[in-house]
Amino acid sequence: MLAGCATRPSPDVLKPVHLTTHAEKDPVSVNVLVATNRTPDSIRGGFGSAWADNLTYEQYGFSVPPDRKDTAITYPTARPDAERQFAIIGRKQLAKDAFVEEALRSTQSDGTVGIFVHGYNYSYQEALFRTAQIAADANIPGSPILFSWPSAAAVAGYVADRDAALSSRSDLDSLVTSLSASGKVKRIILFGHSMGGFLVMETVRQLELQHRDDVVGKLAVILAAPDIDVDVFRSQLKDIGRMPIPISLLVSKDDRALVASSFIARERARVGRLDIDDPVIREAALKERLRVIDITSIQASDGLGHDRYASLAKFGAQLASFESGRRSNAGDVGAYVFDAAGAAVASPFRLAGRVVGSQ
Repeated sequence: MLAGCATRPSPDVLKPVHLTTHAEKDPVSVNVLVATNRTPDSIRGGFGSAWADNLTYEQYGFSVPPDRKDTAITYPTARPDAERQFAIIGRKQLAKDAFVEEALRSTQSDGTVGIFVHGYNYSYQEALFRTAQIAADANIPGSPILFSWPSAAAVAGYVADRDAALSSRSDLDSLVTSLSASGKVKRIILFGHSMGGFLVMETVRQLELQHRDDVVGKLAVILAAPDIDVDVFRSQLKDIGRMPIPISLLVSKDDRALVASSFIARERARVGRLDIDDPVIREAALKERLRVIDITSIQASDGLGHDRYASLAKFGAQLASFESGRRSNAGDVGAYVFDAAGAAVASPFRLAGRVVGSQ
């Protein structure tokens, strides 16, 4: 059930291709920066699931189909079709200094940088193409950054992935710290999905224990369907304390992937399935200064309700402004609902404790 998709792309999809199109509408061009602690696969040109001693930095140029109906990713074939398929049209490896310089060059006008941390059971190429999809749909200026940790990319690799996530804390810490060192960077949106949310929280906790207030103060943490034990999360919050920008949780009660995760953990509750209708949860959100946002109404494409964050990307600019504090104040914490039914553009506003998407 956790597999999500039957056909998985090989590292061959990472090879840049030359595209020609005669369509009326040109493909969308997207640039993605990647930092990964996976070990390079010198034979196939990708990255595997082994843990590397150092980070590798890359930059990709993408061609994204212009008229997609949903978040499904169609990978390129031997003869790529720009109207239907995602494709890489440029790729180069960067030294660390060049990577940071490129990230700073693409910083949004308000000094915001976005980092996406994928979840369990993701290959490097799957995480990369998903980042391109999110970037294209969110239509936010600048190049998003993918942090790809060494997931085993196997359904049976849940425990191995959790160990890999824990081993990646210092590498994600290094990436965030390197970007934060520039005065040009005012805010870093750290977006973690599923087990990637666990890695994000562990990294923020590590930064806090290191007394890196200069870094933590710039972080806007968003956790989508976080695969984190509720009691572990409570312990993480205790160590982190109250962040200048409240942590946001994107949750849904019918996330079946997290049901399976809970089963593996002997029925222990996961943060990503919090019920905002529960008065205890609402009270806890206020007490811990959290934003708990129910996104159950957002369409999912994986059949599990676990990848709603990808569909939420089309509301990215509005959601990001809400999460980062530009449309909020210290009082905007508590339980909310994101209702995107029939909405072309989501405009977050507070209505009886709800964030509602409206046209």
